[in-house]
Amino acid sequence: MPPPSPARDKIAYRRLTQKDVHLAATRHEMLYAGRMGGARASFAFCDLSGLDLSGRSLSDADFSGAILTEVNFERARLENATFFAADLRRANLRSASMRRADLRGASMRGANLTGADLYECDLREGVIAERDRNGGFRMLQHEETPTHLPGAVLANANLERSKMSGAIAVQADFSDAIMRGVRLTRANLRNANLTGAILENADLSGADLTNANLSGAVLTGAIVMLARTDGADMTGVITDAPCGISPADLPEPIHTILQRHDEWVESQGALGKPASLAGVDLRTVSGMARYDLTALLAPKATLYSVFLEGVRLQGAQLAGADLRGAKLKGADLRGINLKDARLNGADLRDANLGPLVISGDRLMPSQLGKADLRNVDFRGADLNHAGLIQADASYANFTGANLRRTDFSNAVLEGATLARDQLRETLTEGSSGLRLLGR
Repeated sequence: MPPPSPARDKIAYRRLTQKDVHLAATRHEMLYAGRMGGARASFAFCDLSGLDLSGRSLSDADFSGAILTEVNFERARLENATFFAADLRRANLRSASMRRADLRGASMRGANLTGADLYECDLREGVIAERDRNGGFRMLQHEETPTHLPGAVLANANLERSKMSGAIAVQADFSDAIMRGVRLTRANLRNANLTGAILENADLSGADLTNANLSGAVLTGAIVMLARTDGADMTGVITDAPCGISPADLPEPIHTILQRHDEWVESQGALGKPASLAGVDLRTVSGMARYDLTALLAPKATLYSVFLEGVRLQGAQLAGADLRGAKLKGADLRGINLKDARLNGADLRDANLGPLVISGDRLMPSQLGKADLRNVDFRGADLNHAGLIQADASYANFTGANLRRTDFSNAVLEGATLARDQLRETLTEGSSGLRLLGR
């Protein structure tokens, strides 16, 4: 006689009130603060739909199998939390920290995870089962198949090294998401938006990318064996193949060109020769930071993830260049032209983007108009007089930056980290998404 087939039943949930979750969250925070009376929060198989947990510290909390539809988790701390088979449909997880959270089998249709940190999260398949009276198993599930992300918004999210094998993410928005080393084997990504996504070393083997938008995505080192890409938009995709002009096709070795430029700068034009590297793919050029690249002419060059810490690029012309993920910490970028450039995720900590004094009292401000500055780290940077007109600085970190007379006119500042006292002499007319922190 064949064994009984698994039955699928609805789960009996305990409905919680806003007061209930507030008390549980407060006791959880007390526990992690080492205060008396604290207790780990467990919301397993509870109904929290529509409640507000924004900004709460709930790392390691248990939400297994819970109904969390339309819950507000914005900016909440949820590291290592368990969301196994939870219902997170239409939940607000903007800028939430969910590092190493267990999201196996979670239903996240229409959830908003813009700017969320899901580093090393587990988003694989998963169902909850319990033994019934007849010795068989019954599956406890929500209305949808596990691991659903259809229509979810994960723009600018950090998904690095997450496990998403078999995930269903039809029409999900992963634009500009950081997805290095993500496992997407057999994932359903039909019609997904992956524009500008960083998919370095990602495993996309067997994934369905039919009609997906991958324009401008980075696929260096990615495994795409048996992946379906019918109708996918691959415009401007960066792979291991050269983008634009290869350094090997230049009339002279690239380091000779850079050395002559260095000599030209040091001698104030008496020796050497200025470098012209417009449209050149400079990703494989090592040691660039050791040269003086003042006044470098390299519009639309590819400098993706290039190490340029401490480099001198005063007055350089890099309009339209791809500097996503570039390491520019402490660089001298006074008077630089970065209009229409892409710097998503670049490290500009302590960089000098102030004005360049060219003669007497004449200043040449740095120009970043219409640049993509999403997720850029500007901590401690000098942006005095810099022009960020119509730039997209969503989720950029300006903590401790000098923003005196910085022009943010019509810029997008959604989710950016800014304090009120940083904007006393700053122009923000027409800017959108601005929410100030602190004083």
